[in-house]
Formats: sequence, structure tokens, C-alpha cells
Amino acid sequence: MASAPAPPSLDDDQLQEVLELTKQADSVELKLTIPDADQRSTVDALGMDSLDAHIRQVVFFDTPDLALDRAGVVVRARRTQGKPDDSVVKLRPVVPGDLPQEIRDADGFGVEVDAMPGGYVCSASFKGEVKGKDRVRQAVAGELPVRKLFSKRQRAFYESHAPEGVELDELAALGPVHLLKLKYPPQGFPGKLVAEAWFYPDGTRILELSTKCAPAAAFQVAAEVRAYLAGRGVNLSGEQRTKTRTALEFFGSRL
Repeated sequence: MASAPAPPSLDDDQLQEVLELTKQADSVELKLTIPDADQRSTVDALGMDSLDAHIRQVVFFDTPDLALDRAGVVVRARRTQGKPDDSVVKLRPVVPGDLPQEIRDADGFGVEVDAMPGGYVCSASFKGEVKGKDRVRQAVAGELPVRKLFSKRQRAFYESHAPEGVELDELAALGPVHLLKLKYPPQGFPGKLVAEAWFYPDGTRILELSTKCAPAAAFQVAAEVRAYLAGRGVNLSGEQRTKTRTALEFFGSRL
């Protein structure tokens, strides 16, 4: 039997850049998407129970031609079973040292390095709780201005980085996407894993595994996670797909 291909690796320059970014970031999230053919076996191997997962709905906002996406801006709102709605304005990629300290110190603001086999990105996120009940659903239905989902500081962050003339209230809703999120401590693993299963309207499904850690521990945790997953037969060499990119392309093509 032929051996599975090795997952893509970073070259020396990329490793050096990741190291510098993690030194300036607030957190690191290690991610792995599982190929369709391996999703069922991965769920079984890691002892996941879908009944322990939380139901979520995610909706993105952009122009029909995805002008925000091209500018590196992500605008998202989310509904979570049993929890308040929340929203985020995200910018990526970013150089942490270029961000004003006043922004870095703001409540709800964070800089994170997302790393997956063969790739990485540093992003800045301004998160906030959406005040009021069902406001995300109302915004998606066109019953509430999109700007009402975001705080004053979130809106200011958006205006600083969005393309000129692209106003929040003019954005179209891309979604929602339904998903299950499970955060649990797998047997034999020293920390917690997060499993997210995203279900797109055309039947596409993405299963992503992730874990967060402090920047100083990123390389050690990455080695531990890799060894743990490989030891349970999880495919580490599949093509990596991002949840956001898949959603934007799917809904954007239908606007």
C-alpha cells in the first residue's frame, strides 16, 4: 500500500515569519480540515458526540462582488444556541506592530495567528456582543440596519479599513450557514480540541479541528497535536479549506 503524502511544510523564510508573528500576537489557533472521505472515521477515532455540540448560525456581510474580501476585511455575525448573538469585524493579514496600541488594548480586540498545514495568516478581530434579541436574524431579513449589529468602536475599525464608499448598511447578507461546534477534552490528549462541522446549502460539509494556545507554546502544542492525531489515524495530508472562504464563494456567486 502506498504511504499517504506528507502534509505541506513551510520553508525557512515562512517559519521565521511565523515565529515573528507569534511573538507579537495574543494567541495562536492551530487548525486542520478533514477530507470528506475521512470525516466519519475521524469522528469515531476522536470520540466525538454530536449531542454535546452547540448549534450555531453564521452570516457574513459583503458586497455582491466581494469587495470587502478583496480588501482583507471580514464582517460576520453569529447566533448561538443558548447564548447572546455576537459580531466581529476582522482584518487579515495584519502586521501586529502596525496596529495602534489604543486598538490593541480595547476590550474585544485581539490579534491571532491561524496556522494550518502549509499555511498561516495573522488577523486582527474586533468582537462584540449584539445587544437585543433576534437582531442578527432581523438584519439578515432586511428588517434591521446592518450597522446595528456592531458597536461604535467596531464600526470605527471597519471604516478605517473598508474600501472607500462601502458602507455597512449597503452590505448583502451571505448566509446563514448552519454548524455544530463541539469543544471537549479527547481521551489521551492533554488539552481541549474544538471540532466544527459547517453545513452549506449545496451539501458541502467542512469538518475542522482546532486548538488554541499561548504564542510561546505554539510550536510545542503543534507537535503534540500532530502526534496525537496521527496516532489515532487522522489524515493530516488532506487539502485545506477555510470555512469563511467557502461561505463567501458559495453565497457570493448567488447574489
